[in-house]
Amino acid sequence: MEEVQLVHALQTRQDGAMEQFQTAYTPLLRYIIAPILPDARDREECLSDVLLRVWDSIGTFDPGKAALTTWLTHLTRNAALNRRRGNERRREGGTLDETIPDSADGPEQSLLKAEAARTLWAAVERLGRRDRELFLRKYYYYQSTAQIAAESGLTVRAVEGKLYRIRKHLQSELGGVIHG
Repeated sequence: MEEVQLVHALQTRQDGAMEQFQTAYTPLLRYIIAPILPDARDREECLSDVLLRVWDSIGTFDPGKAALTTWLTHLTRNAALNRRRGNERRREGGTLDETIPDSADGPEQSLLKAEAARTLWAAVERLGRRDRELFLRKYYYYQSTAQIAAESGLTVRAVEGKLYRIRKHLQSELGGVIHG
């Protein structure tokens, strides 16, 4: 199937479109992921994440702006780099629900920081899937707003607006504890 037809089939959710996409593009995706993620299990999980992201965001793909392979390359590379950063962060002992205590802090301050991190993470978990993903991409994986916008098919201003609303929502839920 021709690229334009395949994109249209994916965007209109036609039966068998995703299978055709996987057959045609999985080798490219694996090629992009392999040098970034040395572990085979990580590569397979990343590939699954990329395929899900393609399914979720193919509607935002505009062939007038870029070729499908360019869009896929950026999407796949960023997903692999995010997974690698997360793996490195976990190896270093950092987690989403705990902070590493600052040696200058006393025991009370360390306890308060850890409790604040747990409370924030609980509030983030209650966000909708898309808002949670956007929040984590910006504030956990440190992706630029431009990168998030390019991958999601939104403008930078739209992403900034969504992040602002997410921060305000979390601020109100946490009683003004976070600052943005």
